[in-house]
Amino acid sequence: MTFDRKYLTWALAYAIAGMSLGIFMAVSHNHAQHPTHAHINLVGFVASFVYAVVHRLWLGEGAPRLAKAQFIVHQTGALVMFAGLFMLFGNFVPEAQLEPMLAFSSIAVLLGAVLMLFMVFRANTAGHRAPA
Repeated sequence: MTFDRKYLTWALAYAIAGMSLGIFMAVSHNHAQHPTHAHINLVGFVASFVYAVVHRLWLGEGAPRLAKAQFIVHQTGALVMFAGLFMLFGNFVPEAQLEPMLAFSSIAVLLGAVLMLFMVFRANTAGHRAPA
């Protein structure tokens, strides 16, 4: 499976998860998970969708090892972030215990964005472009 398709698949899964959490909050009249819902939709759905588009339009399948590392870093960071936020705003685990987990996940998502930027610059300077 190509990276654009992997990212698109994950993006749509995050969209379903985020919307489901939003519907649950509406039905239960408990909006405590609002930050988790927002992060799933933004970091999960939107960022993954943007990365799918970048791979499709500009990167193609160049630098597969770097693309794989970037994909793993972003998805790991996103999933850990969502789990940590869910536990935090659900009052399942004290904030102090979740801080290292949330810090790791935030840094992983940031690193994923930095790696994506590096791949874009690298592809641009090498004259690479996805096939039309």
